[in-house]
Amino acid sequence: MHSIIDSHVHLYPPEINQDPSGWARLNAEKHWEILCTRRRKEGSFVQLFPTVTELLKSMDDACVERSVLLGWYWESQHSCDIQNAFYKECFKAHPDRFSVFASIHPSTKGLKARIKQLRDDGFCGLGELSPHSQGVKVMDAHFIELVEVATEFNLPLNIHVSDPEGKRYPGYVETPLEDLFLLIKTFPVTTFILAHYGGLLPIKFPDVLQYKHTYFDTAALPLIYKKATWSHMLNQTERVIFGSDYPLRLYPGSAEDSGLKEFIHDLKLCTEDKDKQKDLFFSSIKSILKL
Repeated sequence: MHSIIDSHVHLYPPEINQDPSGWARLNAEKHWEILCTRRRKEGSFVQLFPTVTELLKSMDDACVERSVLLGWYWESQHSCDIQNAFYKECFKAHPDRFSVFASIHPSTKGLKARIKQLRDDGFCGLGELSPHSQGVKVMDAHFIELVEVATEFNLPLNIHVSDPEGKRYPGYVETPLEDLFLLIKTFPVTTFILAHYGGLLPIKFPDVLQYKHTYFDTAALPLIYKKATWSHMLNQTERVIFGSDYPLRLYPGSAEDSGLKEFIHDLKLCTEDKDKQKDLFFSSIKSILKL
């Protein structure tokens, strides 16, 4: 079996893991606290807060060769800087296992110089971005500048997308698909990775498939779509790439851990085509990141 790259992973510095809610309140990250520290009805956490060592063990157990560590759509550049400093150390310690995307707030000053420095520090993309969560519209001048700089530096952007017809949950943010489609049409050569199957953008706006630099990741699928939808999207386009949304607990009813290994198994069952599996788990993201 070919190698596996997980293109959608989150990891947090020890100071966040030690007291997630306290850190969020201290740093005025209300939205992150709502999303990432909530519990399910029976009292279990929605997600875990693993160490680097625990992530590496999960990767080994699931036969994942490399993880792409995504930043978060923090509400301040200060929080972005904390995340980026941590990821810089992760990449320095494990360049053979990790690729890193940078956190960035669209409204930060000196955007181009900051992104250039992040690229020079080894960051190979930007995201997970969510301008709607950061109080910025997609076609706002600040976000447009961010996309222009990313395009100039050939950096892919991972963007959080919510399905407008999907289940609502605490912290849900509307990400109008029309906004994202307009963004893609405005920047046809920019590499976009739309998280969570892009809110089914290719099904609801099929014309998006003509834009060959736009991809759709599988993050959190077990929690948001039935397996028939997984298969439908895989048959709709070859530009689906594997992402788990680790350390989100994907099978809370049956697995105490993240469910990474189970998710990979279930995705393989959605297509027996070996070429499609190769694109899904390895080839496409390897091409995007030039690995």
